[in-house]
Amino acid sequence: MDIRDRINAALKTAMKEKQTDRLSTLRLINAAFKDRDIAARGSDDSPGAASDAELMQILGRMVKQRQESVRAYEEGGRLELADAERAEIEVIEEFLPRKLSDAEVETAIDDAIAETEATSIRDMGKVIGVLKGKYTGQMDFGLVGPMVKKRLS
Repeated sequence: MDIRDRINAALKTAMKEKQTDRLSTLRLINAAFKDRDIAARGSDDSPGAASDAELMQILGRMVKQRQESVRAYEEGGRLELADAERAEIEVIEEFLPRKLSDAEVETAIDDAIAETEATSIRDMGKVIGVLKGKYTGQMDFGLVGPMVKKRLS
C-alpha cells in the first residue's frame, strides 16, 4: 500500500469516527500532495504524479514547519496553539518511516561515503544525495550535514 492509499484510508476512518482534528491534518496532507501534482503538470520534464520519495519529503517539510511553529508559539506564550501543532506533527509522523538511531545514522553515513568513494569535503554533495535518496524522512539532514562534513574533513 503506497502512501497515498494509506492517507486516504486514514482519512475515511477519521471521517467515520468523527475525529475532526485528525481529519483536518489529513486533508492538509492531501492538499499538499495535490499542490505538488498540479505544479508538476505545468513542467514538461516531470512525470506527473509524485513518487513516494517526493511525498516523504513533503511530509518531512510539513513536520519541520510545525516544529518551528511550536517554538514560536511557546516563545509567544500561546501554549494551546503549540499543543495543536504538536498534535498535527503526531498525525503526519504516522506516515513517515521510523527515525534512525544515532548508530544507524553513523552506519548510513559510512556506507554512503564508501558507495560514493568520497575522499574530501568536495564530495559532500554526493554523499548527502545518496543519503537523501535512501533515507528521506528517516534522519534529520540538518544534523547529518555537519556529521558528513566532519568525516570528510
